[in-house]
Order: sequence, then C-alpha cells, then structure tokens
Amino acid sequence: MVANVNNTPESPIRYEVDADGIALITLDMPGRSQNVLNDSLTEPFQRVVEQAYGDDAVQGIVLTSGKRDFLAGADIDGLYQMTDPAEVVAMADRFKQLLRQLETGGKPVVCALPGSALGGGLEMALACHHRVALNNPKAKFGLVEVKLGLLPGGGGTQRLPRLIGIQTALPLLMEGKELRVAAAKAQGIIDALADTPEDLIAKAKAWAKANPKATQPWDQKKFKYPGGDAKHPAVAQMLAIAPSMLRAKTQGNYPATLNIMTSVVEGSLVDFENALKIESRYFAACVISPEAKNMITTLWYQLNHVNKGGSRPVGFERSQVRKVGILGAGMMGSAIAFVSAKAGIEVVLKDVSQAGADQGKAYSESLVNKAVSKGRMSKADGAALLDRILATGDVQDLAGCDLIIEAVFEDRELKARVTQETEAVMDPAGVFASNTSTLPITGLAKPSTRPEQFIGLHFFSPADKMPLVEIIKGEQTSPETLARAFDYVQQIRKTPIVVNDARGFYTSRVFSTYIMEGIALLVDGQHPRRIEVAGLKAGMPVGPLALHDEVSLSLSLHIMEQTRKDLEAEGKTVPEQPAHGLIKTMVETLDRPGKKAGRGFYDYPEGGKKHLWAGLTEHYPVADTQIPEAEMIERLMLVQANETVRCLEEGVLESVWDANIGAIFGWGFAPFQGGPLQYLNAYGIDRAVARLREFADRYGERFIPAARLVAMAEAGDSFERIPA
Repeated sequence: MVANVNNTPESPIRYEVDADGIALITLDMPGRSQNVLNDSLTEPFQRVVEQAYGDDAVQGIVLTSGKRDFLAGADIDGLYQMTDPAEVVAMADRFKQLLRQLETGGKPVVCALPGSALGGGLEMALACHHRVALNNPKAKFGLVEVKLGLLPGGGGTQRLPRLIGIQTALPLLMEGKELRVAAAKAQGIIDALADTPEDLIAKAKAWAKANPKATQPWDQKKFKYPGGDAKHPAVAQMLAIAPSMLRAKTQGNYPATLNIMTSVVEGSLVDFENALKIESRYFAACVISPEAKNMITTLWYQLNHVNKGGSRPVGFERSQVRKVGILGAGMMGSAIAFVSAKAGIEVVLKDVSQAGADQGKAYSESLVNKAVSKGRMSKADGAALLDRILATGDVQDLAGCDLIIEAVFEDRELKARVTQETEAVMDPAGVFASNTSTLPITGLAKPSTRPEQFIGLHFFSPADKMPLVEIIKGEQTSPETLARAFDYVQQIRKTPIVVNDARGFYTSRVFSTYIMEGIALLVDGQHPRRIEVAGLKAGMPVGPLALHDEVSLSLSLHIMEQTRKDLEAEGKTVPEQPAHGLIKTMVETLDRPGKKAGRGFYDYPEGGKKHLWAGLTEHYPVADTQIPEAEMIERLMLVQANETVRCLEEGVLESVWDANIGAIFGWGFAPFQGGPLQYLNAYGIDRAVARLREFADRYGERFIPAARLVAMAEAGDSFERIPA
C-alpha cells in the first residue's frame, strides 16, 4: 500500500491507496471507543475526500472504521445547545454537502461496515454507492434519531425512502427501529455480507473496481421510487389515513414523528437537492423543540450517566454472577431465569415442586423457540441457553449460588421461610435479593443471618422485555452488596436505578398515584372514557383505569390492607384517599377484581375487544359538569411529579437521574416530558407550586406541594439536567 497523507497517531482518519488505485479511508478517532460525527472528524474527512477525488490515480474509494462499530450519530452536545433554527439549518446543510460531495464525485464509493451504524453513521453509509457489512450478529443498523425527539438531518429521510420505498422506510424512520444485519440486508439497506474483516475489505474493493461508473439511484435520470412516490395511488391511499393513525398513536406529543412523515412526503415531490433543504428545515424544528430538549436531557445525558455507573458505589471491582438461584417459577421468576441464562449465567430455577419448576422452564423454552423461528437466535445458542437452566424442587440444588433472587408471593411469612432455608445452602459470600414490589426490604431482611448481604431487586413484568430493575438498599445493606447487585443488573443488560428502603419504594409508590388519581377522577363524577383519554393525551402508555385492571384491583386491595395493618402496628393511621372505598366496593361487592378475572373497570370478552364496563357509570354516575381535559391531565401528571419530589426529599431517591429514568422505564411516564422532575422543570417550578396549592384546596391534601418543591420555587432553582 502507498500512503498518500501523513497518517499520524493524532489523526482521526487513515488514508491509503493500494496498487489497484482503491483508496481506503479508515475512520479511527483517537482516545474514543467509538467514532463520533463532529467537527474534529468531518473536517479532516472532507479534506481526505477532496484528495481522493483530486487524485487521478484513485479509481475508487472504500470507507470503513478502525473501531468495533462504524460511526455513531451526531454530536448531541452541540445539538442540545442550539436554539437558533437558522444555525441548525446551516449545520445540517454543511453535513449534507459533504455527503453529496462523496456520492457525486464521479468515483465508486463503498462502505465497509465492521459493526453497527446508527443515526448519522448510517446516513453516511447511505451516501455510499454500495454497502458491505460484516456478518456480525451484534451489529445494529437504523436511523434512531426519533428516540431523542429528532429526525435524521443528514439526508436520511430522503435517501432511505428512495432506496427501499416510502412505505417500507416510514416505519423504520418513525419508530427508530434497529435492524440486525440479516434484516438490514433483507430490507435492502445492506447490499452484501462478509464473514471476516479481511473478506469485508476485499469484497468492498472488488465492488469498487468492478463498478467504475457507479452512481446513486436518485441521481439517475430515470429514477423512480420503489413502490412509487407520494402521488402514486397505493402510497397516496396509505398517506390519506397515516396522519390520523399517527395522531391516535402519539396524541400529538411527539412532533418528530409528524416532521419525519412530512419530510418524506414533501421530499418525494421535488428533486433531490430541494428535498435535502426540506429535511433541514424540519430537522431544525425538531432540534429546538421542548420535546427534544426533554428527551435528550433524560434519555441521553441522564441515561448514559446511569449506565456508566453513576449510582454505583465506588471502590469495588466489577463483579460477575456465576450461578444465580431463583425462588419461585411463576411468570416473574421464569422471566428472570431466562434473561439470566441469556446473559450466560448458570441458573437454578426452584419451585415448591419439580412440576412447577418444569413449567417455569417451559417459559424460557417458548421464548427460545420463538427467537429461533424468527432467526434472532441459532438452534445451538438456544439449546445452550436452556442447558444453563436447572429446574428443580430441591433446595439443595441452590448450593454454590452467589446470587439468590426470591420471587415468591407477597407474603412476609413465606418470604422469611424461603430466606432462611436458602441461606443455609447458598454461597456464604453470596447476595440474597428479594423481588418484592412493595414490602420494605429492611423488614424482609430481619430473618436473614446476614442482612448486610440482603437487597431488593425489583423487576418489572414481563421481566424479559422491561428494561429497568429497581435496586433497593435496606438499612443494613452494605455498599459492596449494592455494587454487586448493580453489576448483575448490567450483566443481564438491564438499566439499574438505586433507591433507599421505604414502603412502595419509588416506582410502585409513584406509579400508584397515577392509577389512584384516575379513580379519584371517577369518584369526582368524570366520565370514565374522558379519564382514559386524558391519561393517553398526558403521554402515559395506558389510561389509568385500564392500567389498574392490568395490575389488578384485588392486588391493590391486598396492598392497602397490608399497609393498614403495618401502619397500625406502628401506631400510625392510613391517610384516606378517594380511591380506597371504590376499590373495596369493586372487588368485594361487585366482584370485579381486574383483567385476569375478565372483569374490572373494563369487560374482557373472550375473542373480543375490551371495553369499559357499562355498569361503571351506573354505580358511579357522571357529573353534570365535567372538568376540562387540560385540568385532568394536570392532575394526573402533577400528582406523580409531586410524589417524586417527596421521594427525593425523604431520601428514598438519591438522584434526579434515577427518578427520571425509573419513571420512564418503570411505568411509562410520558417520555416526551423527560420524566417527572424534568416535567417540573419544563412546567415551571413556581407555576407547579401554585397549581398544586390550588388543587390541594379543591381536591385534597395529596396535592400539597412537597416542601423541597416550595423551597426550590422560592430560590428560583430547577432540577439538575446534565449530571456533573
């Protein structure tokens, strides 16, 4: 190979030309685990591209990466600071010009992808004439910007539909789907696969040599959209109903999705250069939107901080669980067994009987069979996963477990019994964790002979899909135990938040305020359909009444009664809420315990669609005067946000990021708001205090603003956005 530029260790790009005249451009930013799309990369990249096109000896270009993955997305720090739409448009146009220079220079350009290409990385790859990817099962490909309230600003909304068609591209763009390599090839995003890194470069160079006059489809005179542009009858028919379907799905809370659709449609009706200009303007609208600022705050800065160990105790080496024992082979225990085995951990799934344990393992078998049938897992990997799960009814099989997760019924005596019998056989240095969702960890640790090694690991159902685990520290839980629990959660590829012990912890406690306020609105005489719509328009995934059915009213009643007993034993009284009497009546008098029984606030006919129970308005009549929808939304949101602040001031929560991430990932708190504390930032702290006081006067003491919130309003403070 002949070097054509000074390839110094400080350079983010290596440039070499081989004897056949193929220039190999390797992106490899020093001091970073990933290449990032920022000025320190794009400026030298442009110079190298200009050199390649200016050199008559260069017959083709191969673009690749020296990292595990190809190229990450845009510089989020820069975008987050931008508030001037003209500045955003100018920035986007500069990147577009660079990509146009790459694809219209008159020489074939091939992208050789060693791993993932997401966001701006895939946009750069799409600007190449051909894409070869390493057959890497871990690699992901997608235009994921919508997950941060943005749209692809480097031509992605124009190149992808022109490459694979509008109807195929729109779901990928609007949902930010990440495709594995086989799916990306099947969609036509990847053109060819290679089995080794050497084969990857060889195939890319071979294509460049064999296609000296390569051009992009959209730069050819007779170009037509695959499946037609927006005027094509089939596409036009889809677009006629798409906006209303989008509105029903997003409730108008995610402007990026509509901006993506509009950019694709309008861009298809003009030439490519003007289409890029259209995209830049919609991109700018997204960048400066409050929704993007909220989502970037929480789902970028705060989530990255959590995943980097922001809540993990310092001073302890990273640990790996070798063998985990799971007590209880119900739905929760079975799902925890699956995710643990999937992460390569040896699992002992214990139930009271062998038959019960076998039934629990069957859950993993069904998930493996589904993954194999869809090509997401090989038969060999599936068999190995199942081999790692030992289903048993014998407590002695738990010998040597360095982590135990108890997932039995929410009964103190039962939990105490399994704790003691398990501690007698498990690794003495191991950690014992309870998956309880409500019972205080400190109390559950009392039967333990080593309470410093006792902790809470609250999974969310279904545990194989839900991304969050709430880690609860008991009064005697040691920092080392917390560190080991944190490491396990990350080992199984979940996101951990850390909270201190309290009744309901954080997620269950605050989540309950949402469903209880829905019932309070029902007691106030609000129409149940309006209540449900208000919940959806607030950005919650499900209306409060339907969600309460999912949780089950009978479980709520059980928790209420257990809480009453516990508080009475402590000499305390239970604060009455409007929802309590209604729940008791629904369960004990009306025999409507929830979805599992087929009857709750909704009816669930077999083979039919659920619908609100007709008798609901008979037992709880609708008031003549209905509260404005906006006020209902405020009640549903502010009650959650205020309770979150109480958790923070009481020390249940220790950080803003655990609060926001826990809310979004745990119970689906409106992602576009960035979590309950970021919601208060955007709403205005002083305005929130005033509104809460107004609601407290009208609806009860649950709306009395938290003392910390009042103090912040007086000081003009806001909640931390970017972790230090």
